Amino acid sequence: METLSPERVDAYLRRIGADRPSRPTEEALHDLQLRHLTAVPFENLSIHLDEDVVLEEEALVGKIVDGLRGGFCYELNGAFAALLRSLGYEVDLLQARVYDGEGLPGIPYDHLALRVRAADGGGRAWLTDVGFGDHSHFPLDLGERGDQKDPSGVFRIVEREGPGADGDLDVVRDGKLQYRLERRPRALSDFAAGAWWHRTSPRSHFTRSPVCSLLTERGRVTLSGRRLVTTEDGRRTERPLADDAELLAAYREHFGVRLDRPPVPLHPRP
Repeated sequence: METLSPERVDAYLRRIGADRPSRPTEEALHDLQLRHLTAVPFENLSIHLDEDVVLEEEALVGKIVDGLRGGFCYELNGAFAALLRSLGYEVDLLQARVYDGEGLPGIPYDHLALRVRAADGGGRAWLTDVGFGDHSHFPLDLGERGDQKDPSGVFRIVEREGPGADGDLDVVRDGKLQYRLERRPRALSDFAAGAWWHRTSPRSHFTRSPVCSLLTERGRVTLSGRRLVTTEDGRRTERPLADDAELLAAYREHFGVRLDRPPVPLHPRP
């Protein structure tokens, strides 16, 4: 995989409000993840704007850096991987299956996450994820099996056991299963089928309603359909948006996303 040019790296770092680290250290990785989460929204708007999703690094970086947009897991973590590699980190793409409310895993290649090693970590691997929406603010130590405290909760990395475990890991937040992570490195093109399914299937929650969400200093702000949901210091408020003009203004004001038309749900909820 090719690295980004120095000019593209600088533009990406400006997009997330980060200085170029002098070395690819673990401390810098933690800072880069948090800055990405607070600058680049998790959003599925392309699905509802009839825009193509191109799983190529230059296209993904261009959407975030030039288009001032966000994306869902394949886009956000795919682009972030390109940035991290260009800064000297060792990065692997990992496939994961997201658990539903009943504790059942989703389709293969349901989610893309990153395994990252820094120059000063002695080979330690970090689970780095800027594409799961409301998740850990900082990378998680993939070798740690105890509790890992994060501003968003307490995480655990659990070895799966029994038939079919295949060395996979479960990522758990506050006692609830988040996703099943496979350790084998993958290529970005491997995720094309999963991305297509999430973009087209009536069974995918991504096709049912537009969503745009961003971590903030005091909580999180989310546009779900036409509802603006804000959480500040643990207090949640929800406000319906009256019309298209108010909706488009909310995208601009809260996420820096400028649209010329409102997204229309591909497969609306019944």
